Amino acid sequence: MGKTKRQMNLNVFLMNAGHHEAAWRRTDTQAERITDIRYFQRLAEIAEQAKFDSLFLADILAVGKNVQHGVSSFGLEPFTLLSALAAVTERIGLIGTVSTTYNEPFHVARKFASLDHISQGRAGWNIVTSGNEIEAGNFGREGHLEHRKRYERAREFLEVAKGLWDSFEEDAIIIDRDTGQFTDSAKVHALNHAGPHFRVKGPLNVPRSPQGYPVLVQAGSSEDGKEFAAEHSEAIFTAQQTLEEAQSFYSDVKSRLAKYGRHPDELKILPGICTIIGATESEAKEKEQELNELTIPAYGLNQLSSMLKVDLSGLPLDGPLPELPNIEAINGNKSRFQLVVDLARRDNLTIRQLIHRLAGGRGHRTFAGTAVQVADQLEEWFTQGGSDGFNVMPPYLPGGLEDFAAQVVPELQRRGLFRTEYAGRTLREHYGLKRPVNPYAARPLVSRLAGC
Repeated sequence: MGKTKRQMNLNVFLMNAGHHEAAWRRTDTQAERITDIRYFQRLAEIAEQAKFDSLFLADILAVGKNVQHGVSSFGLEPFTLLSALAAVTERIGLIGTVSTTYNEPFHVARKFASLDHISQGRAGWNIVTSGNEIEAGNFGREGHLEHRKRYERAREFLEVAKGLWDSFEEDAIIIDRDTGQFTDSAKVHALNHAGPHFRVKGPLNVPRSPQGYPVLVQAGSSEDGKEFAAEHSEAIFTAQQTLEEAQSFYSDVKSRLAKYGRHPDELKILPGICTIIGATESEAKEKEQELNELTIPAYGLNQLSSMLKVDLSGLPLDGPLPELPNIEAINGNKSRFQLVVDLARRDNLTIRQLIHRLAGGRGHRTFAGTAVQVADQLEEWFTQGGSDGFNVMPPYLPGGLEDFAAQVVPELQRRGLFRTEYAGRTLREHYGLKRPVNPYAARPLVSRLAGC
């Protein structure tokens, strides 16, 4: 038998009215419904009908300066929303963003175990350390933790969460009505973790979930982020502007897995792409121009100022960027800072041009063309060592997702690059990932619950 053709993974990133910063101003979007669960349920159904591996929700824990002109600061709480989406879907994975900087491990481990049970094995955790410095003010802190310290906390946070997910062995729940024994207490284990950041006794009060752990996703592309991904992550959402950059990132991160005893296939690399689709290339370019003409300069300046940590207000829009700080001075999202700087320098962009280039994807690649041209781009990156799939970012909703699902997905299926039916039911199965083995399974059954 011949070798099965490698197929890409597709995640859809749902963002309110769409990813383009002016999407909400289009008359065919539904910005009025961004707190309407039926709106998101319909988007989830479209994505599942197209056989996407998963859908993803971002999350920020503060309202930024752009509240006057945009909707990016607003969003329903991810666990609540994903639980409601689980009720109307059966196969698509459900990935939520949760910060390790402004949460506690027990709460997060319990919520993800619950979501995995509710969805019957479709939960994923996008692990972030919070790149937005203004979040600190909502959690009693005067300032944001330093970049490296945030990753140190994240590593311990994840260690604790995994320990809690392992606290129930697979067959700990007995439910023997004759003897009156509900649980085999020898198979329920306290954690007793004591570390620099956390002291957590355990065990978790949710039995082991269908996937063991939710699929662990990460979005950082700094040196600390890449190392964290190589050690822990099973999928990584990344922003790359060119195939060469994507290939370099892909080979770099994949080469780091071996020192952690991991195979390259255990980590899926999914660059973001914002696709603007037209019946012809010129129609797609016109759509892109129309969206960019709806942008509000003050909004774009605030966004860009936040990314670059420099106040750009008052500077001429058609002039160049000013002198920028060195990346070592950046305590927010280092990788996005460097991407924007490189983009501006490589293409010699004015501030206005840079705002337009970032309007659709905030640093993720934006491509306008026909469905065939989009498929060509995805195939090239996928087959030439740039990705394992993509994080699809519709520029406006629901139309941008409908276009991708109805036009690009069938083209990828025709080429044998994407599934026509789901083969499994869990997100781990979609990504071809193994279910974590409970470390207590091979140990003597000695209870650690005494004194709990």
